Amino acid sequence: MREHKSSVQCESSVSTPRRGSLTRWCITLTAFALLTGATVTGVAQGHDSDDAFLPSPVRSASTVPANGDVNPYGVAFVPRNFQTGSGPLKHGDILVSNFNNSANLQGTGTTIVRIPANGSPTVFFQGKTGLGLSTALGTLQYGFVVVGNSPSTDGTSATAGPGSLLVIDNHGKLIQTFTSPWIQGPWDMALVDRGDRAIAFVTNALTGTVSRLDFSVSSSGLKLLSATTIASGYVHRGDPATFFVAPTGLVFDARRNVLYVASTGDNAVFEVRNAADRKSDAGAGSIIYQDDTHLHGALGLAEAPNGHLLVTNNDGINPDPNQPSEIVEFTKEGNFVKEISVDPSQGGSFGLAVRTTEDKAIFAAVDDVTNTLTIWTLNVE
Repeated sequence: MREHKSSVQCESSVSTPRRGSLTRWCITLTAFALLTGATVTGVAQGHDSDDAFLPSPVRSASTVPANGDVNPYGVAFVPRNFQTGSGPLKHGDILVSNFNNSANLQGTGTTIVRIPANGSPTVFFQGKTGLGLSTALGTLQYGFVVVGNSPSTDGTSATAGPGSLLVIDNHGKLIQTFTSPWIQGPWDMALVDRGDRAIAFVTNALTGTVSRLDFSVSSSGLKLLSATTIASGYVHRGDPATFFVAPTGLVFDARRNVLYVASTGDNAVFEVRNAADRKSDAGAGSIIYQDDTHLHGALGLAEAPNGHLLVTNNDGINPDPNQPSEIVEFTKEGNFVKEISVDPSQGGSFGLAVRTTEDKAIFAAVDDVTNTLTIWTLNVE
């Protein structure tokens, strides 16, 4: 076992009303290091001792279902307002989509695994052969799970098809499949739930674009109202190791009406303004974070409780063997905060998600090397 660092150092001079949130999230990563031995580094400033967490043990769950699917990609929480009905899903469950089949062929995985708060993982959804369920995974309060698929007939990007968005009900039954010129290898997605309306921002690996798909939502399903290309020009290509090098992770900031885009080939995170209502293509937008010291193929993206962004690295771009499988935290102004390693080998970090409730912050991230999901739960005041 390699020697791990656990020298977490946090900011204290933050002129924002969410200062306590920042401190709590820093302690989250401190607990991560202490409980797992993970590498965590950052800039020293100190923190308030009266704002401490009481961390619960780290939990790791296998994402491999009975059919042997591997390579977990997407991560999504089942929120409190999700209509579970009589189906198997419960509030607080975590869903993980698999991209590879049991033969480890990329673009052929067919399952979504349900990881409950307590108990063993189970299969929530199993689709037809060769789907290739991607990181594009989200839920809607009407009781629907939406997932993208980027299929391949032989496990390589040379035979990659345009794929689709699949709508699955709360019983794990496929009820709708959306194909469109604006869905071209859906690689990741930010799903914005507005009750009777929803927005799916989708990164397209085949075209290097970001689409906005506007839906109406009812108890019977989704209806596509409009689709627009709102960003383009990102590096995109097939890759024998990572399947695609393309724009991937998305975070939508509703207050600012800004979409953040992690582009692997550009090794940078961009912002696209007026994302929810723009009628034209903004190109790639503006770079907000480009850091060759800490970014090694910017991939998945999530927002931390303190408003910072968390980006995973695929280690296929600008690799550093001393920084394997990193998740990097940075501000929306583009300042590095800290990083953690989820696996001592390269290529382990991909999908991640954060859920904050009244008394807990839950951070879940996949490890593609071990085909597991690691969950950290921390109590908040």
